Amino acid sequence: MATVHLRIGDLVWGKLGRYPPWPGKVVSPPKDLKKPRGKKCHFVKFFGTEDHAWIKVEQLKPYHPHKEEMIKINKGKRFQQAVDAVEDFLKKAKGKEQNSDSKAESKGKKTRNKPLKILEEDDEDLSALKDPSEKDLTDSDPEPSTHERLGAGPGSGYKWESSPVKDDPHFHHFLLSQSEKPASSMEPISKRLKIIEEDTGSTSIQAADSTAINGSITPTDKRNVSCLSCRIGFLGLGLMGSGIVSNLLKMGHVVTVWNRTAEKCDLFTQEGARLGRTPAEVASTCDITFSCVSDPKAARDLVMGPSGVLQGIRPGKCYIEMSTVDPETITEISQVITSRGGRFLEAPVAGSQQLSNDGMLVILAAGDRTVYEDCSSCFQAMGKTSFFLGEAGNAARMMLILNMVQGSFMATIAEGLTLAHATGQSQQTFLDILSQGQMASTFVDQKCQNILQGNFKPDYYLKHIQKDLRLAISMGDTANHPTPMAAAANEVYKRAKALDQSDNDISAVYRAYIH
Repeated sequence: MATVHLRIGDLVWGKLGRYPPWPGKVVSPPKDLKKPRGKKCHFVKFFGTEDHAWIKVEQLKPYHPHKEEMIKINKGKRFQQAVDAVEDFLKKAKGKEQNSDSKAESKGKKTRNKPLKILEEDDEDLSALKDPSEKDLTDSDPEPSTHERLGAGPGSGYKWESSPVKDDPHFHHFLLSQSEKPASSMEPISKRLKIIEEDTGSTSIQAADSTAINGSITPTDKRNVSCLSCRIGFLGLGLMGSGIVSNLLKMGHVVTVWNRTAEKCDLFTQEGARLGRTPAEVASTCDITFSCVSDPKAARDLVMGPSGVLQGIRPGKCYIEMSTVDPETITEISQVITSRGGRFLEAPVAGSQQLSNDGMLVILAAGDRTVYEDCSSCFQAMGKTSFFLGEAGNAARMMLILNMVQGSFMATIAEGLTLAHATGQSQQTFLDILSQGQMASTFVDQKCQNILQGNFKPDYYLKHIQKDLRLAISMGDTANHPTPMAAAANEVYKRAKALDQSDNDISAVYRAYIH
């Protein structure tokens, strides 16, 4: 394959994994952002977005020779806006050039274009190639926002797929150009996100998965995006927290970590995270502090205990509780944080360890909406979608309901598998039939296969789903609403815990039926 030679200022098409080629411009990276080692790539700013990224050379094509080809392939509204932004940029650049030539001729002077050094694949510092007379594409350049960031994906080589974008089931998480929902009348939380007003009054922010897949885009320093310029603190490096922190680091965030078991911090400090000695120190030195711990007691102790977060809260500091706890705990933590002048948001996450590692969590947020807006890029690093649900406590309520349904469903599946065995039916055949019906899902398939293989490595701890069932039942009691199915499932999980299954996956509830 012929080598693609590009230089600073060249317009290109950047291929981002499984997503459509997107128009951009080769620019100089920030001085403190080094080129990734071992990667032959260029630093590109994309039109119609506020994204910069290192893009592998095999994922780049010159803009003009391939313009017609790309326009035929991609028909989305956001894509067209990006192309229009390129054309506006070219028109203004041509106008400036003509004005410059006119002025030069009027003074009897000839202008000459200073040649730029060709950017070779092995050049280590792109900033050395920049023509001092050239202005990089910045936020002042004429570019309409796409309201969504570009996602990363595995490189597919120089040969690009030509299937229409609308046929890609993942494109809904990319630029939302195929969305049939009208744009919300509410103020957007950032230029890079699309807000969708739901019938329930909640707000959904759908973000691309830019860290989940081994891709052709490496982390960049996006200083113009909300919390990327903030100092981030993260407390709790369990199954969920570990994946979240890893993705924050990959996206270029400055993260300070703390964990009750300090050894868990080592891996992340090796990846560039800073180490906090206490929760109070983390909160005092960071602009935004996240917490993700096991239960209500741990969440309260982290804030109000010795050397707790509360001691480090100052006016304007943000605290985000990501733990799945009850609404009463959220209200208590919110009150003490705001009493010190802090800003509070709850943001529990729906998902598993694998989804956390993949940056594909679903984030449920409630509380201070301005904090939610300020954390847009953090939430994009963590998950594929986030919802703003209003006042503090609402996210906890919704999260408990979701986990109540999931826990009850898992117990029912385990009951079906054991009943199949007890009646002489093939468990594998039961699963095969199930996977062809209306209840077919990745969740069902993975959990059932793990059960049949005797693999109960935790993706979501059994003890945590039992805790969530207990809290959901209590919430039902408070609302005077019956929860008999959850109550029955809760008893099965309690039996599994008695059989020493607490630290296994939720699918280990199966063992409650066979002992």
